[in-house]
Amino acid sequence: MKTLIKNAQIVNEGKIFKSDVLIENDLIAKISSTISEENADTIINAEGKFLIPGVIDDQVHFREPGLTHKGDIESESKAAIAGGVTSFIEQPNTVPNAVTQELLEEKYKIASEKSYANYSFSMGGTNDNLEEVLKTNPRNVAAIKLFLGSSTGNMLVDNPEILEEIFSQVKMPICVHCEDETTIRKNTEIYKEQYGEDIPVKFHHLIRSEEACYLSSSKAIELAKKTGARLHIYHLSTAKEMELFRNDIPLKDKKITAEVCVHHLHFTNEDYETKGSLIKWNPAVKTETDKNGLWEALLDDRIDVIATDHAPHTLEEKSNKYLNCPSGAPLVQYSLPVMFEYFKKGKISLEKVVEKMCHNPAILFEIEKRGYVKEGYKADLVIINPNAEITVSKENIQSKCGWSPLENETFHSEITHTFVNGFLAFENGKVSPEKHGERLLFER
Repeated sequence: MKTLIKNAQIVNEGKIFKSDVLIENDLIAKISSTISEENADTIINAEGKFLIPGVIDDQVHFREPGLTHKGDIESESKAAIAGGVTSFIEQPNTVPNAVTQELLEEKYKIASEKSYANYSFSMGGTNDNLEEVLKTNPRNVAAIKLFLGSSTGNMLVDNPEILEEIFSQVKMPICVHCEDETTIRKNTEIYKEQYGEDIPVKFHHLIRSEEACYLSSSKAIELAKKTGARLHIYHLSTAKEMELFRNDIPLKDKKITAEVCVHHLHFTNEDYETKGSLIKWNPAVKTETDKNGLWEALLDDRIDVIATDHAPHTLEEKSNKYLNCPSGAPLVQYSLPVMFEYFKKGKISLEKVVEKMCHNPAILFEIEKRGYVKEGYKADLVIINPNAEITVSKENIQSKCGWSPLENETFHSEITHTFVNGFLAFENGKVSPEKHGERLLFER
């Protein structure tokens, strides 16, 4: 099967250039402005549109197994490809937690049958599963995930000796959620004394505070430097933490890397007034100063990756009082439209968007033959019309939970085509019923 994409503005490796792309089976066979149409079974005219590598989202929660009333691998991977996300790395805090090799492989088996997008699942670390963690195969598992703040089940790693053992012995990326649990508990008690169980959500960023984030992330970085661990810190949310990261060496040489999520670039604590618990995340959305600090670090390359921390909950769950209201929201379908909007506003270049969402996750996790528009690479590709308009509404949301914190926002670009391993998985608002997602492999 050969598909020819004609006249596209290709965004790749810091350049934008007009060319055709020939897809042959699951690979990019040729990139040239002189490809004969006779070579193709299908021709797509991408005149006036951008062609980028498929987005690699390095942090999602697709809720399967155990929490499938909120979302599952099928529904959320469908949302992913509708949003131009062709590969995802899913987290271990499902039910049961993926903290043994057997439980981890069960998730891979489910994905092999149900995922529209390419997939990997991180192995979860706990205070007492080091032996299982060390069995993890670096060739076909993305990372080890540690929660250094509260999480589902038994996944809080708060034993300093165990933490140092993990950092010392693991020879693949260690991804961490950094919030200091003691600080959070202390802050929670202060607000509980004043408001009881019904704490206003506008105080969320003061409970899960700058101090809680900085204390935890700075300790993790200190330990990584001591042990030589390969550390990746998820969903940074404060300007203060940005002083902990560097931009004076290439990403491939960094031992300590940083991620920011779309919601921390888009919302501030002022939005709690209108959005309420719909924008309750851990770590919390914080101040305008924090948002500006994150943007500055993203643009000067102290932050390496943009992701979503996609985490659906039902609206019923989100309507609970503060202490019982879960944190997280669905975003995987709209991360690329949000970042395209900032490109159109002049906040970030399109080349930089592609670098942070496509190239850098591939470099950081050493993903094999993905993340670029290159001959011989897997044909994970996205075509975007920069002159369309789409308003987020319940009618176009693919996630099972059926809502988005971005509802009623209008974006001025539209994803028209998503290819997964050379297969046209999404076209003009419709997802193909065929599933072509593959297990990601890593060059380690």
